[in-house]
Amino acid sequence: MKIGIPKEIKRKEYRVACTHSGVRALTAAGHQVLVQAGAGIGSGCTDAQYVEAGAKIVPTAADAWAADMIYKVKEPIAAEYDYLRPGLVLFTYLNLAADAELTKALVKSRTTGIAYETIRVGNKLPLLEPMSEIAGRMSAIVGSYFLGQPFDGRGVLLGGVPGVLPARVVIIGGGTAGVNAATMALGLGAEVIILEIDVERMRLLDFALKGVRTLFSTELNLEELLPTTDLVIGAVLIPGAKAPKLIKRKMLARLRPGSVLVDIAIDQGGCAETSRATTHDNPVFVQDGVVHYCVANMPGAYPQTASQALMHATLPFALRLAGHGAPAAWRQSPELRGGVNTLAGQVTCQPVAEAHGLPWHDLKAEA
Repeated sequence: MKIGIPKEIKRKEYRVACTHSGVRALTAAGHQVLVQAGAGIGSGCTDAQYVEAGAKIVPTAADAWAADMIYKVKEPIAAEYDYLRPGLVLFTYLNLAADAELTKALVKSRTTGIAYETIRVGNKLPLLEPMSEIAGRMSAIVGSYFLGQPFDGRGVLLGGVPGVLPARVVIIGGGTAGVNAATMALGLGAEVIILEIDVERMRLLDFALKGVRTLFSTELNLEELLPTTDLVIGAVLIPGAKAPKLIKRKMLARLRPGSVLVDIAIDQGGCAETSRATTHDNPVFVQDGVVHYCVANMPGAYPQTASQALMHATLPFALRLAGHGAPAAWRQSPELRGGVNTLAGQVTCQPVAEAHGLPWHDLKAEA
C-alpha cells in the first residue's frame, strides 16, 4: 500500500505521525511511504533520516495526500478538506463529536475515517493513552505556571514552602489523564483530590497514589470544593462522544479570582461551559476571574516525546491496515472496527452520529 505522511498544519503542531524508525518497519513490510518534506523536523526527524529508512520525500501536501492511506496526528482542518476523497483511508485523531464541519466533510467525500481515540482493546484506549499521559502531566505543569500573578493567576506556588500551605488541586476524572495529572501535581508538592464516579477505580487510586484523596464526583461535591481550590483539571472522557459539561458557568463564581482551570477534554468540546479551544501561542483567557487553559493539542508542545509515544501505539494498527486493506483488517480485528468513524458516506460511530443528529450505520451488522 502507498502510505502518505503529510506535515501537520494545525497551529503550533510539531508532531509527526511516524518517525523514521516506524517508516523502516512500514517499508520492510513492503509498503511505499511518501513523507512530505519537512514533516518530521519538529519531532527531530530529518528528511535524510526518512530517506535512509526507505521513504520517498515528496515536496507538497498534495503529493503526500495522493497516497492510499494517510497516517496523521491531528484531524484535517478546512484547508485539507479538498484532499478527502472516496476510497481514501484516513488514520488519525478525529474527535468528530466536537466537530460537525469535519464530520460533514468526511461523509460528503466518502472518506474512510479511522480514529485513534475510539479504538478499544478490552477496556483500554491504547492509541489515546500516550497522549493522555502527556496531557495529564502537562496539566499540572502549565496549571502551576499560570497560577503565577504575572499571568493573572492567584500568585500561589503549587508546592508551597515550609510554613506555607501548598495549593489545592482538584482533578475531575481518575482515568489515564487524571492519574498522570495527580502524579505530577503530587511530585510538585500540591494537595491533590480526584473526583471519580467508579468506586473500584477510587479504591485502586487510593492504593496506588499515596497522598491523593478521592471523592465521589457529584455536582454538590465539586461546588463545595471550589472555594478552597487553586487549580482545577478537567480530565473526563466518554470515548467518541462530546465531553460532559461538568463545570457550569455559575460554578466559576465559587472559585477565588486568579484560580486556574486546565481543560484537557477540550478536544472533545471541553468539560466546562466556559471553555473554548486555544492555541500554544495564545493558550489562556480569563473568564469570570478564572484563568482558562484550553489548548486543543497539548502534547504538541513536546513533539519529540509525543511523536515517539504516539507511533509506538499506532504503528501495529497502521501495519495491519496497510497489510490487509481496511475492510479486511477490521473484520479480522474487532478493535479496529471500533475505530471506524465514517465509511462510504455513512457515520459508523454511534456517539458521533448522536452528537450531530445523523443516521448511524452499525458496522457489526456487516461482520
